[in-house]
Amino acid sequence: MTSEVLLGSAIAIIVMAGCYNTTMFLLSRRRVRRVRGPRHKRLYVFLLACLNEEKVLAESLARITALPAGNFLALVIDDASDDGTADIARAADPERVRLLQRTLPNARRGKGAALNAGIRHLRESGLMDGYDPHDVIVCVVDADGRLDEHVVQSVDPFFDNPRVGATQVGVRMYNRHQGLLARLQDMEFVIYGDIFQCARRYIGSVGMGGNGQFMRLAALDSLAVPGAEAGPWSDSLTEDLDLGVRLIARGWTNQHCTAAAVSQQAVLDVRRLVRQRSRWFQGHLQSAGLVPLILRSVPTRAAVDLLYHLSSPVLILLTSLLPLSFLVAVAGTVIGSVQAGRPLITPMWIIGPYVLSFTAAYAYGFVYRRRERGLGLLRSILLSHVFIFYGYIWFAAGWWGLWRMLTGKQTWLKTART
Repeated sequence: MTSEVLLGSAIAIIVMAGCYNTTMFLLSRRRVRRVRGPRHKRLYVFLLACLNEEKVLAESLARITALPAGNFLALVIDDASDDGTADIARAADPERVRLLQRTLPNARRGKGAALNAGIRHLRESGLMDGYDPHDVIVCVVDADGRLDEHVVQSVDPFFDNPRVGATQVGVRMYNRHQGLLARLQDMEFVIYGDIFQCARRYIGSVGMGGNGQFMRLAALDSLAVPGAEAGPWSDSLTEDLDLGVRLIARGWTNQHCTAAAVSQQAVLDVRRLVRQRSRWFQGHLQSAGLVPLILRSVPTRAAVDLLYHLSSPVLILLTSLLPLSFLVAVAGTVIGSVQAGRPLITPMWIIGPYVLSFTAAYAYGFVYRRRERGLGLLRSILLSHVFIFYGYIWFAAGWWGLWRMLTGKQTWLKTART
């Protein structure tokens, strides 16, 4: 009886998720009319929070300094690295790249704290003096982030609308050709951006990612809490998720740009990938504290989607019981078949789980093929079937993240570069 309850509950969750995913796919196909306003000449500031990033930083800075944009600068925030990160920043174009070195014990307190220190440094240095905060666009780029050459030209029109506080660009894996695991991570980010983020433009619940997020300085200022060490970013392990929700709650509009992307390094080892995702999962659990703010300050349509999004950790943990409950049910049926002297397993034992688990694969394959024309539609659909199993990584990451939270571990599990 217990296995039947578990199986029924897990199936109900999958059906609910399937209805949600179908709705988001249909919404993502709609065109969102862009509100335009007067054009402004803006200052773009790129923030790179770095902790031991000597393997990837040089290429990222080279991409930024080569951007065909007139008015911009980059600030490397060295968070007490013990490698050559600072030296790489000093060797970059001195007209475009500045360095802020943080030292212990104030450093290594998380990405949010490093970004807040970067904003304070820019204000104190006078680099933004004379600019209207509405015309300063702050972009967070990971140390391994490689921005498309046309990213500023693609993002800038969104900020013609004075209500837009932030715009997130797409995320790709620049080493996606280095094996199946890298390819599946690339597919994951393409699907998230081209389906869920695009649908959320219509709903009003676009989220911010930790890489390639462009934010109006005036919007960041509206989130800052008074205090010497305060700033717009929280100390959450998913400070990007937290920031995106609070921007919406403050009345700003978040947008998603599909015309440009930032490419980052895919993790090539399963254990390291699960470790990375456990941090994201734990950050989602921490974000439960945003629920009262959402209920109080976010419009109903966007609030419903955000609440569903924040509930995803619980849904993942419950869904992780499905494979186990399915195996228990199969074992019980096999035993029953032996006792009855006839097979009790019907074709629905295969068709039913396939329909529940793999229907979305066809939509995923269709979306990914539009980004990777060289794969072909059939290969993209086959890859998307593998992608469904790839999602099981979140089960392991979820239980690991829950264990870390229950045991009080709050450290920033930084992903090592290769």
